[in-house]
Amino acid sequence: KGTIHLFRKSQRSLVGKLTHEFRLVAADRRSWKILLFGAINLVCIGFLLMWCSSTNSIALTAYTYLTIFDLFSLVTCLISYWVMMKKPSPVYSFGFERFEVLAVFASTVLAQLGALFILKESAERFLEQPEIHTGRLLVGTFVALFFNLFTMLSIRNKPFAYVSEAASTSWLQEHVADLSRSICGIIPGLSSIFLPRMNPFVLIDIAGALALCITYMLIEINNYFAVDTASAIAIALMTFGTMYPMSVYSGKVLLQTTPPHVIGQLDKLLREVSTLDGVLEVRNEHFWTLGFGTLAGSVHVRIRRDANEQMVLAHVTNRLYTLVSTLTVQIFKDDWIRPTLSSVPIANNILNLSDHHIIPMPSLKAADNLNPVTSTPAKPSSPPPEFSFNTPGKNVSPVILLNTQTRPYGLGFHHGSAPYSSVLNQGFGIPGMGATQGFRTDFTNVPNRYGTNTRGQPRP
Repeated sequence: KGTIHLFRKSQRSLVGKLTHEFRLVAADRRSWKILLFGAINLVCIGFLLMWCSSTNSIALTAYTYLTIFDLFSLVTCLISYWVMMKKPSPVYSFGFERFEVLAVFASTVLAQLGALFILKESAERFLEQPEIHTGRLLVGTFVALFFNLFTMLSIRNKPFAYVSEAASTSWLQEHVADLSRSICGIIPGLSSIFLPRMNPFVLIDIAGALALCITYMLIEINNYFAVDTASAIAIALMTFGTMYPMSVYSGKVLLQTTPPHVIGQLDKLLREVSTLDGVLEVRNEHFWTLGFGTLAGSVHVRIRRDANEQMVLAHVTNRLYTLVSTLTVQIFKDDWIRPTLSSVPIANNILNLSDHHIIPMPSLKAADNLNPVTSTPAKPSSPPPEFSFNTPGKNVSPVILLNTQTRPYGLGFHHGSAPYSSVLNQGFGIPGMGATQGFRTDFTNVPNRYGTNTRGQPRP
């Protein structure tokens, strides 16, 4: 008999987790339409791939890859619905919005990889051009065009709609925009359709279908089979040029970069925050795009010690929330304190320290290099004695550490307990300078002249 674990959680496999999440999405009625279009898309892709094999047309294969991209866009739309249903968790504290960004990035990159595959196959066909059968070429073109346009116009794909508007224009859109301005100058009523710029997915579907129609006519008229390879290269370049700006935009979102169009607005808001009452400094600011249309950020705000933290936090959040929906503000008060030196004498009961202290002795140097007031080497480049390390200055009372134990160091110290006043008058014995040489400070035992071992008596 095995061990029974009462509180053990059941571990689901990856397939089980995906099935559970799919059931969660399928429970929403809005996703039924997407699932229906996905099933029709799979049937359409199957027929198109069979017609590509029968016609031996690589241009129709390149156009079929656009239908496969439509399947990826439908999956992205399902992921978008799933993201709206999910709530933030401890693992994903910012939510699941980055999953739809990752789905857009993966779809556009796969479309570009398909375009590169078409370019490679077209380069091989230029060396040996096969015969193209036009029996189902035109039928496959119109079936793919109808299904692509119907899918794009019937389903509101929020992620791709946002990316197509926010990303930079492709070279195909720029050329069509120039042509549209000329046409709209003649027929102004078409400006609502062609301007300011067309939908890139609709544009590439129409352009690819037009290239296949030209291919069909040239093959039927002159048996010019090389035009099929040229059309395949044109469709692949249009696909690559259309998907590349979207890949760049979604990739920058995944890299948590700040959108260029909001940098000016963020700088203006940060300047306004720095002028709020109680705010001393705004630093460590970082803003990035969390998802499509969602900006997140964090900022540190240093305030005065007498300022109200909750009031400053409310004002800062109110200013930045107009642009940054997910905001983290760290408020901390000013902790800068000026260090002070105390010159009050230390009491006797505080000087009971351990046996591990050592009083540093001044180095023995020539008599002309010493200052008779502070016993500090008087060098032109040395700082004033008050700022010398381990040297009692003129304005600070010296600290004399006591030791109650007898240690035979032979340095001439008078060991044992003694009153604090007697310690100050106690002499330090330095080898070669007399046993009663006084420690030269601002006290009463300062000799009258440097180089004397008793009061006023010259040293032999």
